Amino acid sequence: EKRTVTQIEKNGYPDSVYINAAKIFQGIHTEKDKDTMQVRYADHSESPMMAFKDEHSRRVAYELAFSALKYQDLLEQILLDSSAYPCYSIPDELTSLLVVMLYDLQDRKFEERKIFDEEELVAEVQEVEHYLDRYIIKLAAALARCRIKHDALSVEYFVPETIWKQEQRASALPVCVWINTFKISLEDVIKDLEMKGFTKVESVSDFDHYTFAVDQHCHDVLVFPSSLREELLNLDLFADCKLLLQ
Repeated sequence: EKRTVTQIEKNGYPDSVYINAAKIFQGIHTEKDKDTMQVRYADHSESPMMAFKDEHSRRVAYELAFSALKYQDLLEQILLDSSAYPCYSIPDELTSLLVVMLYDLQDRKFEERKIFDEEELVAEVQEVEHYLDRYIIKLAAALARCRIKHDALSVEYFVPETIWKQEQRASALPVCVWINTFKISLEDVIKDLEMKGFTKVESVSDFDHYTFAVDQHCHDVLVFPSSLREELLNLDLFADCKLLLQ
């Protein structure tokens, strides 16, 4: 029976992903001068404990956290301009969750989140979601005003230039994956990929679309074109942790 990774689309995430993303964001968010700080976060110095359902859930939690980090200034401005912050019913311990969930809310165009049948609900996520729902019209209006003010066609305008340039470079890099040799051999991986329509080539200079190469220095590493990143993560080889994204 073919296993698949958790499918997470633009209609929201399971509660556990929001919780883990908030814990990650809490540790990486930009600390601002106390005299100018308007949005306050909890002061946690210890590393948070996180439990991920699978590799895909771990990846999207980190992606969500770093997306919120990229737009931290914009998200905080939206909270302030909409009067959704300060929110006395939401303690500082949940500010990171508030920012992370606001990023996702605007990313799905303020549409209602899909509830996954098998997911376990988390009280803090439900609390923050209901709070944001009460302000949803004001939040959307605040984002629209900000975009009009800066003549921005999309929120990508608000990404700092240094980060934007880094992302442009990163998006062009080949995708590297490790072979989990405790579960599968190089030969069996190649056979599996070729059965799925991939073609093995000698080097990255020979890349077409559905191609891959064995790293010349590490024979337990495969390299794929950057355009295949999302498709690769939906293969059962990743769901079974036989391949691991570098």
